[in-house]
Amino acid sequence: MKSPHSFPPQLRSALRDWWKLESAERGTLSAFCGLIRLLWEFTLDSLPSGRRRRYGDVDFDWDFRVDTTSATVGWRDRLLGLFYSPYQATEPALFHEMLASLRIDFGQFTFIDLGSGKGRALLLAADYPFRRIVGVELLPALNAVAVENIRRYKSDSQKCFAIESLCGDAGEFIFPPEPIVLYLFNPLPEAGLRQVIRNLENSLQENPRAVYVLYHNPLFEHVVAETPLLKESGGTQQYAIYSSSPG
Repeated sequence: MKSPHSFPPQLRSALRDWWKLESAERGTLSAFCGLIRLLWEFTLDSLPSGRRRRYGDVDFDWDFRVDTTSATVGWRDRLLGLFYSPYQATEPALFHEMLASLRIDFGQFTFIDLGSGKGRALLLAADYPFRRIVGVELLPALNAVAVENIRRYKSDSQKCFAIESLCGDAGEFIFPPEPIVLYLFNPLPEAGLRQVIRNLENSLQENPRAVYVLYHNPLFEHVVAETPLLKESGGTQQYAIYSSSPG
């Protein structure tokens, strides 16, 4: 778990870890060019036009009086996101499309969102009668907003009220032994995702059960596909769905 006062070391360590990985995989010159590109994208995104573009996902917030849009993320957390994964709010229609394709008894499953940001996916998942809903977010500022959103959220369609958002490292999260729907909106770089999948494999080996992985914007889908414990069971160009055999 990260201290809310540990931002400077977080940024230094994030940059150091990113540089170490990129230079090892692509070479020093490519890593330097990649860093310049990231900083240039950050600069463009910080202009008024960039912020207006990020306000394009605000309808959900207006409807439910919450704050899940990416437009209100502070510059420090946006900069950190360059080295982990930039915060993006889940599009509601696409989320419901993914959940509708599962055809499961939601009451038997726990919904887990790793890299849950401000918690929009947690609120969307509350429309389904999950046993409980858990989010894990690395950045304290985003997690604090998620906790407040959960407190404020009111919806006539809400079916699950056992919702929590935890501040912590997704790579250190211990999966509970019950059936799981795991939601990943491209929350991690490849190395971090590999650690999460290793943890999930260990959990499945210890407690064989039904697990569904919803991988939204699956840039590193090959990492999920490599594990023999998960098989692709659906998806589109926008997302991939993998599932385990309960054994």
